[in-house]
Amino acid sequence: QAFFCLLLWVPWGSSCPPSCQCMERAGAKAVVCSSRHLEEIPKDIPKDAVFLKLDANSITRIPSNAFRHLSHLEELDLSRNAIEKIDRAAFKGVAAGLRTLDLSSNRIRSIPKEALLALNAKLRLANNPWHCECALQEVLWEARLDPDSVQDITCHTAPREEYVGKPLLQVLDTGVNFCSVRQRTTDVAMFITMFGWFAMVIVYVICYVRHNREETCRHVEYLTSLSNTHGHAE
Repeated sequence: QAFFCLLLWVPWGSSCPPSCQCMERAGAKAVVCSSRHLEEIPKDIPKDAVFLKLDANSITRIPSNAFRHLSHLEELDLSRNAIEKIDRAAFKGVAAGLRTLDLSSNRIRSIPKEALLALNAKLRLANNPWHCECALQEVLWEARLDPDSVQDITCHTAPREEYVGKPLLQVLDTGVNFCSVRQRTTDVAMFITMFGWFAMVIVYVICYVRHNREETCRHVEYLTSLSNTHGHAE
């Protein structure tokens, strides 16, 4: 079986990034850039690539439109890198056709949900130092996660210490809802803001009334003094 698999890998004659190997697997174009000390995604990946392996490198960020020109891409392996930041439009252009996306074993703490929820691909997100929050919860419920790796999505940090070190799925199974926590925080912030504005209006009204009262008193005193002066003159 291994020998048969090797026969499927035929050298690919078209242009190929110097740090990668380009091959053909069962009629599909594959680009293998594993363990090449890459710090960013190569710019010259052939447009007809179907399989792209960028695992075991030192890539730290996936910028917007990083794979937009790869309209045939079906499998993308970014595991075992040092990825910390993923832009919202990182997978724009490949969302519809991508079947597998491996982001496991990186340094990802949080990710814009828009970057993943637009994908139809099966996702692997295990072994990252995740901060358990609403966006990650929404990804867990709505995205197509690889069932074999879901239990390895662990809370590295969380709003409460008791969740740290536990699988996110286990935490959510206890009834925790990180999105409702965020909503309550937003509601409290809005209440404090409204209370502040209300207090400012009350202070303004009080100052306005006091100022008018003082002006009225001075005016009355002035009229009284005029009346007395007029009386003395008569």
